[in-house]
Amino acid sequence: MVAVFFRLVIFLVVNLAAAENVSFTYNGFESANLNLDGTAKFTSDGLLALTNDTYKVGHAFHPYPVTFKNSSNATVFSFSTTFVFAIRSQLVTISGGHGIAFVISPTRGIPGSFPNQYLGLFNYTNNGNEINRVFAVELDTIQNIELGDINNNHVGIDINGLHSEKSAPAGYYAQNNGGFQNLTLISGQPMQVWVEYDGAKKRIDVTLAPIVVDKPQIPLLSLKRDLSMVLNKTMYVGISSSTGSLLTSHYLLGWSFATNGQAQEIVLSQLPKLPQTGAKKRSNLVAIGVPVMSVSLVLLAISGLIYGIRRRKKFAELLEDWELEYGPQRFKYKELYKATKGFKEKELLGTGGFGKVYRGMLPSSKTEIAVKRVSHDSRQGMKEFVAEIASIGRLRHRNLVPLLGYCRRKGELLLVYDYMPNGSLDKYLFDQPVVTLNWRQRFRVIRGIASGLFYLHEGWEQVVVHRDVKASNVLLDEELNGRLGDFGLARLYDHGKDPQTTRVVGTLGYLAPEHTRSGKATTQADVFSFGAFLLEVACGRRPIGTQGQDGEIILVDWVFSCWKRGNILEARDPNLGTEFIVEEVELVFKLGLLCSHSVPSARPSMRQVVQYLEGDIPWPELSLDLSARDLTFPHHEGFDDFVKSNPSSTSKGTSYVPEPTLLSGGR
Repeated sequence: MVAVFFRLVIFLVVNLAAAENVSFTYNGFESANLNLDGTAKFTSDGLLALTNDTYKVGHAFHPYPVTFKNSSNATVFSFSTTFVFAIRSQLVTISGGHGIAFVISPTRGIPGSFPNQYLGLFNYTNNGNEINRVFAVELDTIQNIELGDINNNHVGIDINGLHSEKSAPAGYYAQNNGGFQNLTLISGQPMQVWVEYDGAKKRIDVTLAPIVVDKPQIPLLSLKRDLSMVLNKTMYVGISSSTGSLLTSHYLLGWSFATNGQAQEIVLSQLPKLPQTGAKKRSNLVAIGVPVMSVSLVLLAISGLIYGIRRRKKFAELLEDWELEYGPQRFKYKELYKATKGFKEKELLGTGGFGKVYRGMLPSSKTEIAVKRVSHDSRQGMKEFVAEIASIGRLRHRNLVPLLGYCRRKGELLLVYDYMPNGSLDKYLFDQPVVTLNWRQRFRVIRGIASGLFYLHEGWEQVVVHRDVKASNVLLDEELNGRLGDFGLARLYDHGKDPQTTRVVGTLGYLAPEHTRSGKATTQADVFSFGAFLLEVACGRRPIGTQGQDGEIILVDWVFSCWKRGNILEARDPNLGTEFIVEEVELVFKLGLLCSHSVPSARPSMRQVVQYLEGDIPWPELSLDLSARDLTFPHHEGFDDFVKSNPSSTSKGTSYVPEPTLLSGGR
């Protein structure tokens, strides 16, 4: 009994000391005592690799809780940490992200956290909640407008969410009045961060610098904030990281932490080396053997030249001088050919009016991609079109499928997208789907696509009009979040300017009436398409289709007729069963009708749509006595020539051109 008692006392003393007097320093991680989860691992070279070649999260936490104050209502102690990191993206000019964060959390490992823009810290349901009790300093390499990011290369102080309390572009203030020096977080070069909290002054200082520079005297960020209401008495300290659409390696080379004192300086000379990049050096055997084998190489070169000419013809692609500026966003045809196994039929994901889509995996990075092959006429506006494609490739939003780049070859254009594992939304809605989505999942998809369109219309540096919003162009990621894809028809123009497009493109059933008249791609035309999308998601039917013995029907007219009869819920998808929220279903139906208005000015903007869906503004009262003068638009006007000249644009069951009815203008 005595021995057991003393063992218990020793155990309590050791753990109490671990909790209250925390100070650790790792100059490399060969013998580190850290808890790892997700993709995080120690390399044989002594590095802490937080992420690998998967689309996930990596965490590294100190194994014991740290005491930050004497009681739950007391003042938080001062603390200090510093670490050396390096971020290497597949493409130096484009980060798939998403970054690294120092974090103080109530739990070790942060269960339920998401990758991508959530940095392994939060998810879409808890981001911003005060009950999180999380403090973090983020090194973010992707700009997410919905999170208020200032750019795609910044440092931010986060409290309970990823809307930073304060942020600044990555850089440092050089000594001796050297001014502000910019740093690129994804450069692959090691950098050092210092995070310091002064418990007496209630101030947070964050400093960043390359490791070849001493710690700057002026911090990059300073924020007056009392953390006593944020941190619990005991918390866990750790480092979090996550990957995104382009896989990125996040490394830690050293880390030091201390409470009630300054963290011990990291000994830079003892840090491990980062993995080498680029081509490997030639072996001595090759160097010595070259003179001896020169004659044989000449013969091999001749045969290789003949073989190369044949292969060049096979993989020939269009490349003009003006395309060189797009750099990494232009893929080589050979790379895409290998990625899709020669565009084999077994890799085919789907076929639409504008091309075939293939699944692939980039050989160099093992990144899964989707490649769309589109026919094009290289003589007509291709330079402007590719410029827009390159611009669209810079869009970053959690509800958009990233357009990674393009390739031109002979008479076709290849568009490269991030691969979405759960395919397109339409296969979960139409034609007796094997797997159906419940209402909660559908409403989340609707809200996500609305957020993505709002970002396209108002949240980016230019106005982006998608021009083909429909269920088949909404893809589902690992968590069944909706992402709007297929930007092959999208057009851009400056805010405050009028769109100049005059060509009618899109899918019959989703085209706004004014678009068929003028051909102009406007945001209100996208709203009209979104209205059709709302109805098809809620009804489980296409905008133009068939219903039993009744023949072809116009979905918007059918929903409107159900509303007039006082039973709008009759229009819902029968696969939903009884597990749905009545108010949300009615909201989606009425919003779908409002977005389907034949008069563009009567439709809400996507900003208003998002506010309605989030409950931020009250829903307007709609009268059943809608004016036929305002809403009626002849179906055949502008459609006959379009259908004849664009037969591939019609989807299943949409060759019918209906007579004009009250709310179906333009469908």
